[in-house]
Amino acid sequence: MNVAAILENRVLWTALSGWFLAQILKIPIDYFLTRRWNWSLFISAGGMPSSHSALVVSCTHAIGLYIGFDSPLFALSVAIAMIVVYDATGVRRQAGMQAEKINILVTELLKGHPISQLQLREVLGHTPIEALGGVLLGLTVAQALWFLWR
Repeated sequence: MNVAAILENRVLWTALSGWFLAQILKIPIDYFLTRRWNWSLFISAGGMPSSHSALVVSCTHAIGLYIGFDSPLFALSVAIAMIVVYDATGVRRQAGMQAEKINILVTELLKGHPISQLQLREVLGHTPIEALGGVLLGLTVAQALWFLWR
């Protein structure tokens, strides 16, 4: 394995930068909405902007910029990005909504019983706006780093 090649892979660093920036931005955005700091958002899924969308879109855009928008690799990356964004706003979002309903049932039906009150994780997916925020962030990060590194 050539570690130097990995460290020089601008597409990889662009994708990771998109993800990292999205995770960082979740904290002040959530503070603006709730007026409380939630540092655990840095390592959690869900929230605004979608770090999954930011990662995959910044990677896709970087592939287009560095390798070519007419390359088969770009086409594959677009297909994967579409699946990730669809999954984030569809399947994972629905699973989160189901977890929310189950948690309400557990709270209401099992109050006072010695059964585990362990709550399911409700923020699994993204609203379309959160996914769009990730998409726009991914495009912006890839474009900015491409201009910097050209």
